[in-house]
Amino acid sequence: MSVKLAIFYYSSTGTNHQLAKWAAEAAQEAGAEVRIRKVQELAPESAIEQNPAWKAHHEATKNEPVASLEDLEWADAYIFSVPTRFGNVPSQMKQFLDTAGGLWAEGKLANKVVSAMSSASNPHGGQEQTILALYTTFMHWGAIIAAPGYTDPSIFAGGGNPYGTSVTVDQDGNMKEDVKDAVKHQARRTVQVAQWLQKGMQ
Repeated sequence: MSVKLAIFYYSSTGTNHQLAKWAAEAAQEAGAEVRIRKVQELAPESAIEQNPAWKAHHEATKNEPVASLEDLEWADAYIFSVPTRFGNVPSQMKQFLDTAGGLWAEGKLANKVVSAMSSASNPHGGQEQTILALYTTFMHWGAIIAAPGYTDPSIFAGGGNPYGTSVTVDQDGNMKEDVKDAVKHQARRTVQVAQWLQKGMQ
């Protein structure tokens, strides 16, 4: 039985959408059934209109599937990818997570394998703290965190974040670190841990 992986992302200008797509490619190559889901945009149109890159990405992804509680229930494993907002989780993702109380109360989020990725506009802009904030929620769920640690050389090449892949993005939207391989390793590792769990529970 293949692992069912849901990749949830929030992306204002496209970085975390790209990270999610790289993760999906690697997970599918590893034999997983994958869903990519964006979380609902909550920002007012007036704010989006003021940022050309945000507006362009918003328009380009307006028909992408939106994350639902059914996706959370469906999956055996999750990858979350978000930008940092003042060292914390964006409100769009936090709002989605906060709607999962019913599934949590029913025990349907326990024993899911989960990993997270992040981005910011400078190397010490809160990426690690944002990932750890996500992991706090997942610990409340009883999920199993599959952090990449230093399990592959790509982690060092991508900036060396053991909690989850993180990337710095300049003012023009360019990624400063080459994190593609690190993202793909993290996705494969998440699927692998979920596979181990499946085999152990059979």
